[in-house]
Amino acid sequence: MSWRRSAVQRVPTLSTSRTNLTTPRGRSYDPWEHAELLGIEVIVRRLRTANGRWFPEYGQILISDKLRVGQQRLVLAHEIGHGALMHPDDRPKHEKQADQFAARNLIDPEELADLYKWCPDEQKIVHELGVTTRLFRAFVLAPVA
Repeated sequence: MSWRRSAVQRVPTLSTSRTNLTTPRGRSYDPWEHAELLGIEVIVRRLRTANGRWFPEYGQILISDKLRVGQQRLVLAHEIGHGALMHPDDRPKHEKQADQFAARNLIDPEELADLYKWCPDEQKIVHELGVTTRLFRAFVLAPVA
């Protein structure tokens, strides 16, 4: 699936169980594919007040066309968290849960452990992983399941 999206591109939906889904982690994680597997429609278009938005009543995620491809990936991973966890709104508790969901998919624990061996600096690790500091901290500070 191409990372480049037209102004409005719809991803076909599939009916797949939200609980029996295994996706790759880290750099191999493709949130576009994950959304498709979950049956969530993703639309890239102009947004005025947000980078992304989950609409539970429609099973859709809107992503801003103003974001770079890498930023779209992070925002989409977060919004998929809202969808997979079936959040009805964006209260702070749900935002934290969506960040943790995104971080679990975007960060490979083995790669992180490897980075810690040679780099003690958080910002360098964040850069190497290709995530935001907020997502990195959501991963590191998340309770162990």
